[in-house]
Amino acid sequence: MPRPILLVEDEIAMAALLRQGLEEEGYAVEWVLTGEEALARLEHLEPALLVLDVRLPGMDGVEVCRQVRQRWPDLPVLMLTALDDVENRVRGLRAGADDYLPKPFAFEELLARIEALLRRSKRQPTRHLLRNGPLTLDLNARTATCGERTLSLTPREFDLLAYLMQHPRRAISRLQIYREVWGHDFDHGTSLLEVYISYLRRKLQEAGCPGYIATVRGVGYRYEPAEG
Repeated sequence: MPRPILLVEDEIAMAALLRQGLEEEGYAVEWVLTGEEALARLEHLEPALLVLDVRLPGMDGVEVCRQVRQRWPDLPVLMLTALDDVENRVRGLRAGADDYLPKPFAFEELLARIEALLRRSKRQPTRHLLRNGPLTLDLNARTATCGERTLSLTPREFDLLAYLMQHPRRAISRLQIYREVWGHDFDHGTSLLEVYISYLRRKLQEAGCPGYIATVRGVGYRYEPAEG
């Protein structure tokens, strides 16, 4: 039996439409109204994906996402936010969300993002370790270390860094990164990728592994291996 999608949405009309649409596409859907209910359900349910509204009564979606990342680090999380709610989008990404979708949205776009996240979660790495100077990524354990220090990366940050490290000295376009890391072929003109790059640079800098991700103006980004 396929693993369900766990939908956390307190707007009943919206949740009913999303649940109906997803079930018509062949997905099993479990729906809860609050963050507290979601965390309780996750104790007994193994969903394939969490679709999480930011604005929830009681515990908000950002705090739910933070707790999910601590307890179920490999569960893909798609956050639903208001169109102008930049602050909560940033908070959600920092809490570990893999992607976000601003409301209002077309159901087809929600479906495409869900499909992309599910495809990404099923991919298996072909190499076990990636190394560059003091930086090491273990693709099986999904850990990143810089010398003796462990980097605390979200699943999306880990996937992005691994993809860049697998293509050293190569200028990679924004669209290609979205395709390979996010799993979809469109760039919405948002700053999503830039946000993740800035998070990675900061975490690498703090761990003592700075300067590896270079910006290629008009193209995208390039990973620069350490010298020597």
